[in-house]
Amino acid sequence: MRRLKIKDITILNWKMATKEQNQEFFDNTMSTLNQIATNPSTPRNIRKNITDLIEELKSEEYPLSVRAANTISLLDDITQDPNMPNYVRTSLWQAVSTLENIRE
Repeated sequence: MRRLKIKDITILNWKMATKEQNQEFFDNTMSTLNQIATNPSTPRNIRKNITDLIEELKSEEYPLSVRAANTISLLDDITQDPNMPNYVRTSLWQAVSTLENIRE
């Protein structure tokens, strides 16, 4: 068995975001989701799902990082809808990307 030395180990440096950075990411995501939810060209069922997601994301019941992780999971499910226009799917992926930056 080979023994690892300190120099053989690469440690990933996950920098925790500050509260201000997390709030900025949250605000950007909310803006994107609100644009999708209020766009009349977005299919009605998707608008309803997004509106429900916005309410869950606003809820203070869980920490922001937990709400972000739950929202990412739900957005992934929503983007699988075959009737979704491509521009909406792209905007939702943008929201997911922003939510992935939230860390506590």
